[in-house]
Amino acid sequence: MPTGAITQYIDVAQLVLYAFWIFFAGLVLYLHRESKREGYPLEIEGNKGRVIAVGFPSLPKPKTYLLRSGRVVMAPNPQPDAQPYSAEPYSNTPGALLEPIGNPMLAAVGPGSYAMRPDIPDLTVHDTPRIVPLRADTTLGIDSGDVDPRGLPVVGTDGAVAGVVRDLWIDRAEIIFRYIEVELAGATDGRTVLLPMNFARVKPRGIQVDSITGAQFADVPRTKSEVQITMLEEERVMAYYGAGTLYATPGRSEPLL
Repeated sequence: MPTGAITQYIDVAQLVLYAFWIFFAGLVLYLHRESKREGYPLEIEGNKGRVIAVGFPSLPKPKTYLLRSGRVVMAPNPQPDAQPYSAEPYSNTPGALLEPIGNPMLAAVGPGSYAMRPDIPDLTVHDTPRIVPLRADTTLGIDSGDVDPRGLPVVGTDGAVAGVVRDLWIDRAEIIFRYIEVELAGATDGRTVLLPMNFARVKPRGIQVDSITGAQFADVPRTKSEVQITMLEEERVMAYYGAGTLYATPGRSEPLL
C-alpha cells in the first residue's frame, strides 16, 4: 500500500458524515444559546412564587452594543425587568390570569401591556425625529384625493364626541400617517391626545373609534413634547387603545355565553 493511502482502511465518507453531525449539533446549540440574548432570564410562577428560569443551554455571555444614536446597551441585560403593571392573580394557582387593579386601561396587562422601550424619539437616517405633526414639516401634506380629517369630530365606541382633529402626525421615514392629534372637547387649555391610525376609521364626516369610549380619551397618555413622540410614549399610547378592546366597557371582558 502506498504511503498516505488511508482511504483503503478508513471510511472517509463516514468520517465526513460524523464531522457534519458534530458541526450541525454545535451550530444548533450555538443558535439556541444566542436566541436567549433578549427576553431571558424568564420569570415564571411556581409553587414557591415567582422564580427565575433559564433552561438549557445557559445564557450567553453579555455583549455590549454601541448604537448609532450613541447609546450603549448590553444583551443579555443583567438588570431585572422594570415593567410596571397594576394587577393581581385571580387565584393562587400558578399561571392564573391577572385581574387589573384600578383603571384597567392603565394597568399595563393583557392587550394593554407594552415594552419598556427607550424614552427618546425614534430618528431618521438624518438624525431628525421620525414621527412629527404636519405643522412641524411643511414639505409633507395630505394627498388631494384623500379626506382631510382636520377639523372633523372624533367619535368613540359609545357614540360620544371626544373632540376634533387638530393635526396628523406623519412617519417621515416611511411617509405614512401614524397618529391623529385630537383636541379634546371641553378642554379649556386646548389639551390634545394622540390616536393611532390603525385604531381609527376615517370617514368624510368624522373619525370613528371602536376601541374606547368618548370619555376615555381624557386618560390617553400624553407626550412630553407637542412636536415629537418618544418610543416609550408610543408604546403607552398604543397600549391604552389596545386595552380598550377588552376593558373599555364591562361587557367586553365578560363571557359571550
